[in-house]
Amino acid sequence: MSFLPEIQQIEKRIRQSVGTTTSVRSEVLAYSEAGSLRVPIYKISFGSEDPKAPVLGFTGGVHGLERIGAQVCVALMNSLAELVTWDETLQKTLQNVRIFFIPTVNPIGIIKKTRSNPRGVDLMRNAPVEGDSPAFAVGGQRWSPRIPWYRGIEGAPMEVEAQALVSAVEKEIAQSSLAITVDVHSGFGFQDRIWFPYAKTVKPFPDLPLAYSLKELLDRTYPHHFYRFEPQAQSYTTHGDLWDYLYDNQRAKAPQAAYLPLCLEMGSWLWVKKNPWQIFSAEGPFNPIKGHRQRRTLRRHNTLMEFLIRAVASQKSWAHLSDSQLKDFSHSAKELWYGDT
Repeated sequence: MSFLPEIQQIEKRIRQSVGTTTSVRSEVLAYSEAGSLRVPIYKISFGSEDPKAPVLGFTGGVHGLERIGAQVCVALMNSLAELVTWDETLQKTLQNVRIFFIPTVNPIGIIKKTRSNPRGVDLMRNAPVEGDSPAFAVGGQRWSPRIPWYRGIEGAPMEVEAQALVSAVEKEIAQSSLAITVDVHSGFGFQDRIWFPYAKTVKPFPDLPLAYSLKELLDRTYPHHFYRFEPQAQSYTTHGDLWDYLYDNQRAKAPQAAYLPLCLEMGSWLWVKKNPWQIFSAEGPFNPIKGHRQRRTLRRHNTLMEFLIRAVASQKSWAHLSDSQLKDFSHSAKELWYGDT
């Protein structure tokens, strides 16, 4: 058993699921290694094994410093695992829907409290994707792993952790008619944001009407929600985004399928504002240090998970857009997010 608490919770959940009647499956995608340290990267799946089933996925811990992302993923996974033991409505939903979690993509980064993986590579700058004039250094650099945002050696294969994530997601969504993934991060702004692609360019996302339709569904269902739903590139652009890479590959292979890779960017500046002294701790800028704030954050996103489960299970109500809806939603989205009229 790993000494990383998040891994311990995952392994405990796996043990508890053995022999139960619930459709819970687990696998080790790869091992992250640094010297004698070797830590598994787990994926836990619930529900349908039909490759064509709608898919919802949650990932976290891509940046080790943003540990709260992994903790939120584990908390959501544990909530779902308990619900599925008694919630008959959810049990029926999972006959037709698949939900998976990869909570600790970069486990050694979490252990060592580093943004990068053990080789000094920022996994969210590691895909073979070139951005349109990203910010200097922050958008990805190839000078040195000693400097943040290192992309890795040009032309080299993706890092073990990045490839494990990409391969697992590609397998999950390959034949699915609708897939949504949520990558949980922290560290930007005073408000929790739901970002959709692209990270590489400020040009409108090809599936802009679909993103707008989901936003409108969220707004109508929970009109007082606290998320800011927007294109990631309105905040900054980068090279090497893994989700840009996955989206483009899926779009090329299955142009009729719908895939929305989302990023939940939890606004850690609010935690620092309320407790300025935490900025001096290793995890302080990116995590809620106070116990009550951490507990609040761990339960804060359950409603979002439940909403997305219902959304992927009921895709006809929002994802099957007519020609007129595609036109209207595209116009409304460009007006809202890009200032076009």
